[in-house]
Amino acid sequence: MPISIWWIRRDLRLSDNPALQAALQHDSQIVPLFILDPSILNSPFVGEKRKAFLFAGLAELNAALQARGSYLVVRAGEPAEVLSGLASEVGSRRIFAQEDYSPFARKRDQRVGRERSLELTPGVVVHPPGSVLKDDGDPYTVFTPYSRKWRSLELPSPVPAPPGQIPTPPGISGEALPDSSPPAGFPAGEAAAQERLDAFASGEGAPVFRYAEDRNRVDLQGTSGLSPYLRFGMLSARQAVSAARQAEQRASDKQAAKGAQVWLSELIWREFYTAILYHFPRVRGQSFRAEYGRIRWANDQADFEAWCAGRTGYPLVDAAMRQLAQTGWMHNRSRMVVASFLTKDLLIDWRWGEQWFMQHLVDGDPAANNGGWQWTAGTGTDAAPYFRIFNPVSQSMRHDPQGTYIRKYVPELGAVPDDYIHEPWKMPADVQAGANCILGQDYPEQIVDHRWARERTLAAYKQARE
Repeated sequence: MPISIWWIRRDLRLSDNPALQAALQHDSQIVPLFILDPSILNSPFVGEKRKAFLFAGLAELNAALQARGSYLVVRAGEPAEVLSGLASEVGSRRIFAQEDYSPFARKRDQRVGRERSLELTPGVVVHPPGSVLKDDGDPYTVFTPYSRKWRSLELPSPVPAPPGQIPTPPGISGEALPDSSPPAGFPAGEAAAQERLDAFASGEGAPVFRYAEDRNRVDLQGTSGLSPYLRFGMLSARQAVSAARQAEQRASDKQAAKGAQVWLSELIWREFYTAILYHFPRVRGQSFRAEYGRIRWANDQADFEAWCAGRTGYPLVDAAMRQLAQTGWMHNRSRMVVASFLTKDLLIDWRWGEQWFMQHLVDGDPAANNGGWQWTAGTGTDAAPYFRIFNPVSQSMRHDPQGTYIRKYVPELGAVPDDYIHEPWKMPADVQAGANCILGQDYPEQIVDHRWARERTLAAYKQARE
């Protein structure tokens, strides 16, 4: 019987899956395959929490396949070799996979395609990079016109649900998945993704309707928390966009509708950064704006280590970095604050931070992570102006007004009075003693003066431009 291989990469789901649907349509049997690629698993840009989330998601996918009479085949090795061997073993003529757009993925797929029939389907994003272009065929490099063009395109129809039975040849050998437990707060799998989507975007009082006001408050659960699921395709991008549009239609007033609209805009940012990486692959190692490749970074190793450890003396920065270390995730507002602090206060190359995030984020995505870092550093396309330097104190006061987030992740500041929670260096000695928080002993002094650092950075960026 004709057999095709469904090569699973970033689509760990059965619903709304174009690659799976294409495989089912073309052949009588399919082999669901995941490849443990050592070049990915051993990359300096890969972290243990993200791998654990991936492996747990694969276990959930295998269970879902088994419920349909199928199973997941796991093999390790270089993808072209693994696929060629499996195709010969089972007599497969076709390989179906969801197209990915990173430089690594494109080179990998080109190698596979030279040896076997590899058919790529959409799915990582709603609108592939080649479909959102200017009228002259050039790619967009500014978000607003990109977003306008993106919104003008028709949303793809959902892919039919897979049949109750997925025909798979029996007895194909494979490796056991590595033992793993997903990071706390992020149960893996398609069912968990759908549950989280429903909790965020369904119902009259859904959080999506408060998203415009709550999304920047680090002390609230005002975001969707769906980024890890989108990263590995446990939820399709189309499903998230559809939920945002449906929420806007159900909104009870303009403010509620705005919440859904802002969330949709954030989903479009994800697609914009995917397109930037696709059209300008050099951004993975270089500043998009060439003039800022000449910045003379300070790159102080001790400062970088203090930032990584959440020991900078700035409470919001330290809370965010410790949240990342503990949970594998960080609030988006916090990501901007700590990125600004690293690049603008400490004058450390944004690529150092980009790699650190990829090593620790459960939702680490090459395109979105790179885009976010270059935006904050002011080096990228559609970037924040070079002179936009986040003040870590005012950001803390605005987005964590009671210090709830700070106290959760920086327990040594737990008893610090509200008047000093954002600026503990202003505490008199007797207040420090009363709060059991002696600066320089229980909690670090500021490693840099923000005002001085701001002037240093402005001078460095000016010099680079000139």
